[in-house]
Amino acid sequence: MRLRPAPLEDWLRDYYFTAEIDISSSGVEPYSMTWLRQTTGLGYDEIDTLVFDDGYSLGAPPVRQVIADRWGDGDARKVMTTSGSSEAITLVLTALLEAGDRVVVVEPGYHSLVRFAEGLGCDTVTWRLDADAGFTPSLDELAELVDERTRAIIVNFPQNPTGVSITEPELRRLVAIAEGAGAYLLWDAAFADLTYETAPLPCVSTLYSRGIGFGTFSKAFGLPGLRFGWCLAPPEVLAGCVRVRDYTTLHVAPLIELLALRVLENADAFIGPRRERARANRELLRRWAQADPERVSLRLPDGGVAAFPRLLGLGDTYEFCDKLFLDRGVLVIPGSCFGAPEHIRVGFGGPTEALAEGLDRLSAALSDSSLRERSAW
Repeated sequence: MRLRPAPLEDWLRDYYFTAEIDISSSGVEPYSMTWLRQTTGLGYDEIDTLVFDDGYSLGAPPVRQVIADRWGDGDARKVMTTSGSSEAITLVLTALLEAGDRVVVVEPGYHSLVRFAEGLGCDTVTWRLDADAGFTPSLDELAELVDERTRAIIVNFPQNPTGVSITEPELRRLVAIAEGAGAYLLWDAAFADLTYETAPLPCVSTLYSRGIGFGTFSKAFGLPGLRFGWCLAPPEVLAGCVRVRDYTTLHVAPLIELLALRVLENADAFIGPRRERARANRELLRRWAQADPERVSLRLPDGGVAAFPRLLGLGDTYEFCDKLFLDRGVLVIPGSCFGAPEHIRVGFGGPTEALAEGLDRLSAALSDSSLRERSAW
């Protein structure tokens, strides 16, 4: 197996911990342990009596049941808990795919969903979202890419980094396209609970026998440091995941699952406040883009807390983003990390004051003609 470098992680590895103002993240502002304990009622007695024994290969039964009840069809046999959704995605892809399998991926997109299948030797076919059409997904184009040789379709809506989504009727058509080819439909639902104009889409695992959904604490829950995620999949697929996990992580740590259970039992208390702040920040982002139409073109995100504006006049934003960080202390993500170099990823899930200041500094940098000229070299 040969994996390409992940440009997003390479960029964040250098800058993430030293940024003065971070408006790059695709997640909401993280919560503290104090908030978690106060919100869930978790007492020190529960923590103190925890025994650090080995855990279940598929996850602790109570945790799996809560996930099945909230996002699945209530059948906990279809749930596996993981170390973040990245592990879930890795396990499923490794268990399902072989070299030569035909797999449809979406670009621009998150590297785990785009490149991992390549590393397994699969024949990847790109469903490219058109920037000139505001990244609106064309299901007609997808249908042309899928045939009887297609083993899997890998998507995520609302999407990272663009924030675009699809409607429930479109989701059902997507399911029909996968079903018609007998393909697995892998659905990264990291942003599922962060929608603004419509209700969250149902998990594909409840709509299709070969639908597989992934979830995580890293985005809507504001708990990226817990590294907790899950997948909902047919039991036979999860059995294959266990075979892979037996050689890697074995199980999720009991402490993490204890915290996860309490969070899941109080999910709305974590998601709700951050979603409402993101809604207000989304409006701030809209006003910012509208105020500078000669330099910024933005499709307002349907969901999630990541936007993907195009910086007009810059063929490649990489050097601009580098100078923005070094000269003004503001962290954003160059679009080249997602295969769309004219764009940048801006996160709007954090504190409103930081977003406002970051956008002001970004505007100042765009107005700096010398910086713009250097960025265009």
